[in-house]
Amino acid sequence: MIKTQVYFPEPDLEALHRAAKQAGKSVAEMIREAVRRTWLQAPPKGPVALWDGKARPSIDHDSIYDEP
Repeated sequence: MIKTQVYFPEPDLEALHRAAKQAGKSVAEMIREAVRRTWLQAPPKGPVALWDGKARPSIDHDSIYDEP
C-alpha cells in the first residue's frame, strides 16, 4: 500500500472516527471501503429499476406494465 493524506473538515473527521469505532474498524479501512464502494466498482449492467414517477405500494409493482 501507498500512504496518502486526505483533508476533512473537523466535524466530518470526528464523525468518521465515531463510525469507525462503532464498526470496529480503522478510519483508513473505512475510507478505503467507501472509495471502493463509491468510485471503483463497475456500474451495474442492464436494467436495475423502472420508475415512471408514480408512487405505488410494493404489491402493485407490476402495474408499470399495464396499458393506460
